[in-house]
Amino acid sequence: MTKISIITINYNDKIGLDKTIDSVVNQTYKDFEFLVIDGGSTDGSKELIEQHSSKINYWISEKDNGVYNAQNKGIKAATGEFVIFMNSGDTFVDYNVLSNVSDDLTSEFDIYYGDNYKVKADGSKRLKTYPEKLSFSFFYGSCINHQSTFIRRELFETYFYYSENLKIVADWEFFIYTICKENRPYKYLAKTIANYDFTGISSLDKYKNKVNEERLSVMQKYFPAFVEDYVQVSQLNSKRVQQVLHIQNHPIAWKVLKVFISIILVFIPKIKK
Repeated sequence: MTKISIITINYNDKIGLDKTIDSVVNQTYKDFEFLVIDGGSTDGSKELIEQHSSKINYWISEKDNGVYNAQNKGIKAATGEFVIFMNSGDTFVDYNVLSNVSDDLTSEFDIYYGDNYKVKADGSKRLKTYPEKLSFSFFYGSCINHQSTFIRRELFETYFYYSENLKIVADWEFFIYTICKENRPYKYLAKTIANYDFTGISSLDKYKNKVNEERLSVMQKYFPAFVEDYVQVSQLNSKRVQQVLHIQNHPIAWKVLKVFISIILVFIPKIKK
């Protein structure tokens, strides 16, 4: 049987942590260890952890230097062959998830990823699915979700732990590096793994510029030859360009827009080919 390490990080989210603990400890598959890394919460989270300490293999409650510092603490304390991050507020879709995927986790692949539900603050949720092939272009504007991804723990020891100087995209950096640069084998599970608490910093529109800034720094570090392409693709994925493409699907509106574009082009230098 494959031993799985489930790592939960938490900071002052007692309600979310309670849901996560329930989801983990009631899994029908039992060959896993449960690690909780709390950032020194003052909202009763520590007391909640203590109440469930008999079902938690390892836990600490101390100040940390952010999400990735806490996740790295969990990785270093883990002993499972694979790790998965189920942070406070996140849950497995049901109690049978680990039982349903345990036979899939073999020595053949290093990263196994599935689908998840993105759960908004109002409780509504949307299924997020992922492609079987993770191309370089996929990572230009997206990423697999760590709440629904099982990672071979030794990858962190072989390459690097999450970069703690990054605030939002260290998991994206890890995946694009191991998959696209080191060609580590991966497999799509085609199963829904988690309910992802979609209220975190990385999901908020106001942090999009920070996300783009950090991703660009990663591209410059590992893929400098593709930085210009990355910038261009980012521009193509912008909201304004997507709006133009949407207008193109409406013939009358598209004709009107083309007229305005033609007029504007008269007053600016021609495009260099």
